[in-house]
Amino acid sequence: MILAQALSGICDVRGQIKVPEWRPTSLTAEIRVALAQLPQTNSSDPEVDPNWGEEGLTPTERAFGWNSFAILAMTSGRPEAPVNAISGSAQARCQLRYVVGTDPDDILPALRRHLASLGFDQVEVREADTGAARATRLEPDHPWVRFTEASILRTTGKAPHVLPNLAGSLPNDCFADVLGLPTVWIPHSYLGCNQHAPNEHVLKSISCEGMQMMAGLFYDIGAGAP
Repeated sequence: MILAQALSGICDVRGQIKVPEWRPTSLTAEIRVALAQLPQTNSSDPEVDPNWGEEGLTPTERAFGWNSFAILAMTSGRPEAPVNAISGSAQARCQLRYVVGTDPDDILPALRRHLASLGFDQVEVREADTGAARATRLEPDHPWVRFTEASILRTTGKAPHVLPNLAGSLPNDCFADVLGLPTVWIPHSYLGCNQHAPNEHVLKSISCEGMQMMAGLFYDIGAGAP
């Protein structure tokens, strides 16, 4: 019961984050303009609940411009074989998917301070042993973004969709922060690829287009990069 109450203090009933330090300040007007140009979801995509997440944001802004908290698993006792006794402990595995504007070194300390302010000092917060990459973002109007965008348009005749960042985590900080390199990711896939699933696949047509795009981009870099 204590753990359930503590977890309910992290988000409200529609999933809006209550921890002040977990609410990013990086969803600028420029980023919102870039995200507004992205296509809406297809009819075959999973339905998005418009009433879940930060109020006042579009589903695209919530995915690419805002943090989200999730409870991945929660147990107390043995749900598959309960007994008439109160378990002495409970645990939950949780996840914060965060974007630029969130200090990763302060994520857990901020949570501990927040729980303590609610009177849950006895709830222990531990870091998962899976490691975490720092969030990165390259502004949509960066010269390398515009150069790559123009190259892809010349090669394919189609204007690419420009994302300021992904909605998930990649170890891009080793390039962007450690080496100080502006990075542009060019995925060669499509929404229905079932990535990381047993039936993950790639289409031949997209593979061919990917080779065309990259050959064109490398040619343009060699011929006249800024």
